[in-house]
Amino acid sequence: MTDVGRHPKIKLLTLSEVVDVKGYVGNFEVKILKRPRYIEEKDCTSCGDCTKVCPVVRPDEFNVGLSSRKAIFKPFPQAVPSAYILNISECLGHNPSVCAKCLEACDKKCINFHMSDKELVEKVGTIVVATGVEPYDPKILDEYGYTRFDNVVTSLEFERLVNAGGPSKGDLIRPTDMKRPKSVGFIQCVGSRAKRKGKEYCSNVCCMNTIKSTLVLKEHFEDIEIKVFYIDIRAFGKGFENLFKRSRELGVHYLRGLPGRVEELADKSLRVAVENTSTGKIEFYDLDMLVLAIGLNPSKSTQKIQEMLGLQLTPDGFFLEAHPKLQPVDAATRGIFYAGCAESPKDIKDTVTQASAASSRAIRIMHKGEILTEPITSEVIVNLCKACGKCAEVCPYNAISVDVKKKILAKVNSAACAGCGTCAAECPFGAIQMNHFSDVQITNQIDELLSDDSEQKILAFACNWCSYAGADYAGVSRVQYPSNVRIIRTMCSGRVSEDFIWRGFLKGAPVILVSGCHIGDCHYINANHWTEKRIEKVRAKMEKMGIRQDRLQLAWISAAEGILFGEVMNKMEVLRKSVSSKEIAETIGILTNKLKNIRTKT
Repeated sequence: MTDVGRHPKIKLLTLSEVVDVKGYVGNFEVKILKRPRYIEEKDCTSCGDCTKVCPVVRPDEFNVGLSSRKAIFKPFPQAVPSAYILNISECLGHNPSVCAKCLEACDKKCINFHMSDKELVEKVGTIVVATGVEPYDPKILDEYGYTRFDNVVTSLEFERLVNAGGPSKGDLIRPTDMKRPKSVGFIQCVGSRAKRKGKEYCSNVCCMNTIKSTLVLKEHFEDIEIKVFYIDIRAFGKGFENLFKRSRELGVHYLRGLPGRVEELADKSLRVAVENTSTGKIEFYDLDMLVLAIGLNPSKSTQKIQEMLGLQLTPDGFFLEAHPKLQPVDAATRGIFYAGCAESPKDIKDTVTQASAASSRAIRIMHKGEILTEPITSEVIVNLCKACGKCAEVCPYNAISVDVKKKILAKVNSAACAGCGTCAAECPFGAIQMNHFSDVQITNQIDELLSDDSEQKILAFACNWCSYAGADYAGVSRVQYPSNVRIIRTMCSGRVSEDFIWRGFLKGAPVILVSGCHIGDCHYINANHWTEKRIEKVRAKMEKMGIRQDRLQLAWISAAEGILFGEVMNKMEVLRKSVSSKEIAETIGILTNKLKNIRTKT
């Protein structure tokens, strides 16, 4: 952190919040709100005279409330910049008749009560999202007695207690009597791997954090009795298994099973009731202290950042990468990268690795001074555009500019366009063309695939990133599905226009499937929301025309769901067999008559 603060090419803005981001890769405009410190950073020498005279006492956030601080304080010893900060909402005020003791004590006169918020605008080429995580609050797990029993602490509180710079100077003490505990228990997966209370995912760091804590205790206090209650120990990293073995060799008792009840005894010790799943028996243990290995939640700012930058989230609430294997640090929005626990819970080693990867990816884009874009982008056909604004409305990347009132025609920013094709599918005038996935190219594929024996075929549109990859995975996994499926690949399900569906039915397709990423997991932010709306609209029209709605199906299939792809295709085959030749002929007749009526009116 000190190196970052001293680096001549790094601008460090503390007490700051990003409030708005505009633009695209290479040309982002970031609006930042900088809160006042009420102390001149450059003048403050961190002497501490101000904090000695401050009468206001508050819980210290850095020590998780186990110690206190003043209204004017230093967040933690290694804080950068190395200057004090004044919490104005806690301060008694600068009026000498009320307080102002810090003003009198500061020889450098660096305290300034008249500072105010500043709004800054920075122009940047790339953005790295590193929002971190929040510790799980175990209060909801009442069976463990956290906050009811003083000697039940979280793993974060335990860390501060055994730290040399912590409130007890590294001496482990019980909160109730300030004495060293003779026995300590650790409960794993508190808030993790739990559907009812907590999160379903593994928080990654809890097991090894507990193992480290047991080693620290055994190194300092050989006679201490330690028990670890766990589901299973996940020691998958380099050297982690050796640490686990060392912990057991030092006498730490690992017991498979999570406690169901914790009671406080008269001497403030704790009685834990647990089902030992190895023996199948209920066992009771008396412990002086209990540590809850709490899990990790996404940062509270995640939702706000996601909306601001147009990013995607996983069902767990973390940011979704562009591709889990090929682009693990890239966002779907070009020029934005992830580092650390923004993307998933990580330990320090993995966080540093991902941060290095994110910075390398950012440099790779910026070092040339110009950006090469993918050729799969949209182009506006000027003579057909009516400046209706529909394309700009549906674009997930705000890559299209158009002025409806002034009738300024649509224009595509090719650097910002990601090539999902939603704009081309939604344009009512056919004024947008997709390079490499044009209307002509896709309709030619439809015509060719249904040119012969169309009644026996299933026409499927599959998005490149999920359902098409799912089909590939099904093949690799040797999942059996009907051989009469004919797949047309598109970059996104949002590219599948209404015209493609009518074309398929007109050419004799008995059934049509449109497939893509799950809602919330779309590689083009929210393009598949428009797919869903479009399919509903087409089905409504089918009902009015007397065509069976179930002949058009919509399925969400991820790249890892090869088995699901096979199941969906088997269901489509059953549906295809229910469509008779007569029904197909009637559908072709209905659509042909409709086209004739449209041409006559034109």
